[in-house]
Amino acid sequence: MTQITTAMVKELREQTGAGMMDVKSALTEADGNMEEATKILRKKGLAAASKKAGRVTSEGAVVAASEGNVGVLVEVNCETDFVARTDAFREFANAVAKVIAGSKANTVEELNNDPWPGGGTVGEKTKEVIASIKENITIRRFARFVAPEGGAIASYIHAGGKIGVMVEIVSEEGIRGERANELAKEVAMHVAAAEPRFLRREDVTEKDLDAEREIAREQAAKSGKPENIIEKMVTGKMEKFYGEACLLEQPYIRDDKSTVAQYVAKQAKEHGCKYVVTRFTRFKLGEGIEKRGDDFAAEVASYMK
Repeated sequence: MTQITTAMVKELREQTGAGMMDVKSALTEADGNMEEATKILRKKGLAAASKKAGRVTSEGAVVAASEGNVGVLVEVNCETDFVARTDAFREFANAVAKVIAGSKANTVEELNNDPWPGGGTVGEKTKEVIASIKENITIRRFARFVAPEGGAIASYIHAGGKIGVMVEIVSEEGIRGERANELAKEVAMHVAAAEPRFLRREDVTEKDLDAEREIAREQAAKSGKPENIIEKMVTGKMEKFYGEACLLEQPYIRDDKSTVAQYVAKQAKEHGCKYVVTRFTRFKLGEGIEKRGDDFAAEVASYMK
């Protein structure tokens, strides 16, 4: 019987995109014959992943998971909304979120090398799901928060996964309970609706500040007013920018007479502690991805052929 070498497994994996264990099994069954092993993989539908790897994935879902003091938000993409709504895709996306919760990975590349429950790696499991679902699937991005003592993490998923938000709130008194979780959830819902770019004005980058000032100055200059008045107009426009872009300065969605910071402070007073919103992440599905312009009906027809 032919000895199956690491080089043989590597070569067949690169050719087919199938998982390592599937490749090794096929080579063993084919007694080392690469061509026969490829046929075996194709018959099982495991050699399809590599052919789909370059196809655009702008649909999918943003999902969340939590374990103890760990919260996770992850965007998993596929090609069509039809597949995004299937149980198989949703189960995979939720399983990925749970893996991330127990992982130390900081990037998708690192995550793909993490073990998958039941065997193999995350990357190999992704290829198996691609072969099964017959669409390209990618784990696009994720965030993982580990709350400190006295911290609460809450997530909010909107429109079935079109938008996902995760918020962390910390109490200086170390109070961590249901009320803190509820407050974090309320702030997460606000973030989903109001789309803040920064937590506080101190987080705004110099690049963003310069760009906003330039726009504000050009707009103010059109008024033809004296320079000292223009400076006041620029200052006013910058304050408006902070109120729109910074979470803590935005009008709270349930009470626009209060800012988010004021709402949090009010809740803290009622709960007998002091809350601090420490960070948030907001993912919008397919954000920044150029959607494909081909005809989905034509693609379905091609599958039928």
